[in-house]
Amino acid sequence: MSDSEHYDPLGPGRRVNEDPQEKWMPRGVIIRLFAYLVAGHLVAAFLYLLFVVAGSK
Repeated sequence: MSDSEHYDPLGPGRRVNEDPQEKWMPRGVIIRLFAYLVAGHLVAAFLYLLFVVAGSK
């Protein structure tokens, strides 16, 4: 039997002191977000450098 057969949508779903929203994002999401931001800024800086060098000639 699966747990869905015993699920009661009207029953108490969480504890009394339990917050329905998480306080923090998962660690993997934070690391990925930081990596994408750093990589995005590095690509943008490289493209900016290419335009600056090409425009100076």
